[in-house]
Formats: sequence, structure tokens, C-alpha cells
Amino acid sequence: MKIICIGRNYAKHIEELANERPENPVVFLKPDSAILPKKMPFFIPPFSNDVHYEVEVLVKINKVGKHIAPKFAHKYYDTVGLGIDFTARDVQAVCKEKGLPWEKAKAFDGSAIVGEFYPKEEFDLANLSFQLHKNDTVVQDGNTANMLWKIDELIAYVSQYFTLKKGDIIFTGTPAGVGKVEENDVLTGVIAGKQSFQIKVK
Repeated sequence: MKIICIGRNYAKHIEELANERPENPVVFLKPDSAILPKKMPFFIPPFSNDVHYEVEVLVKINKVGKHIAPKFAHKYYDTVGLGIDFTARDVQAVCKEKGLPWEKAKAFDGSAIVGEFYPKEEFDLANLSFQLHKNDTVVQDGNTANMLWKIDELIAYVSQYFTLKKGDIIFTGTPAGVGKVEENDVLTGVIAGKQSFQIKVK
């Protein structure tokens, strides 16, 4: 399986990082080795002093698809979840400055938290709230209503470039409020009132 990530999909997050608003979704990949095993803590990697959390709604693909029309995209997933795209912000800054790819900053081992998935029928996907709690304080509070590109639009877009396969996961972008993780932080993801994951930072 592969992990397809979308960057800059919430206007306020674009503003907080002083990035340019894109004309199309920003797409990058993480390998399957980026997924943090269940019940394992997240270890801050030795090559970064500035790892940021980015909570995101996840979609799990349930069948093979290519060149999917937006009106048919809803047929290619039946569950949604929540996760974290960990980013080594200092490493990313160097990569961006030199015009290099972001993989060292975004795709390192353990950089993808994948929480529980739930049937999509349980949610209003056009108005789905989600939060990240850091040590019992809400640090990110998002809603899919604020996405620049909605879930079905993202599926249609990425399928023009990559064949989507069963088990692939799409990270749909993070809202504002990203920040640095510290040792002993506890990060808890909540989607529509349901706890999807909880991890400790080491």
C-alpha cells in the first residue's frame, strides 16, 4: 500500500506557514514504513530539533481505480479516520530553500500516525469536525467544510497520476494550529467526538 498526502488544503494553515496558495492540490507520498506501529510511542528522530504534528482526516481506498471522475469518487472508499503527518520542519525548510523534495522531512520512519477507521455513513463528510489534543489542550480544531478541495475531489485528482489500490490511505491535509512536539507529550486525535488515536512522544 501507499500513503498519498495532500498539502496546503486549508487556507488558515497556508497563512500560518506563509505559503503560497496553490492552484492545484499539493501531493507527496510516504512509504508504508512511515506508519507508526500500533501501541508504539513516537520517537523524535535524531536528525531534527523541530518536529511538528499535523492532524488530518484519512480516507482508506477500498478498490482499484484510475482516472476516477469526481461523481464516482465516493464509490472508492467506505471508511474515514484520523491521523498525524509528522513533519521535521527544520529539515523541510532546508529542502524547500534548495528546491529539493520533502521526503526526508515528511516520509521518515514513524512519521505517519494512522488511527481507527469508521464507516463513512457515521459522519457528515462535508461538515466533519476533528481535533488534536496535546496534553489535554486542544491545539488543532478543524472541519472538512474548510477544505479547499473536498475528499471526492482529491480522490479524482490524485487518481489522474497514481493508480489507487485497495488499502491505500489518503491524508487530506491539516488545518491551522500545527506546532512542535516535545518529549513526554501525549497526542490524542478526536473525530466527531470519537477518539481515533492516542500516542506518547519519546
